[in-house]
Amino acid sequence: MQAAGVRSKIYRQNGRQLRLVEFTDEFTETDWCIRGHIGYILEGRLEVNFGGNEVVFNTCDGMFIPAGEKDKHMGRALTKVVKIIFVEDV
Repeated sequence: MQAAGVRSKIYRQNGRQLRLVEFTDEFTETDWCIRGHIGYILEGRLEVNFGGNEVVFNTCDGMFIPAGEKDKHMGRALTKVVKIIFVEDV
């Protein structure tokens, strides 16, 4: 089950996945995420809060967020829609 304001398509193979994610401005992250992410912003603007330090990612920006408590984060859409492609280990 996915949270309100987010939907995704996933392709898995050999322990990795390619995940296309669409966040809307309705999405609210309620807990800190400690998973790692490698992604590319296809459309929109995403703000990621790293424990009080906010970073904005725009269309055509790449992102690399290491896994772990030290890099915990929460994201929110700054535009009506944000589309991101992630490459992840599963």
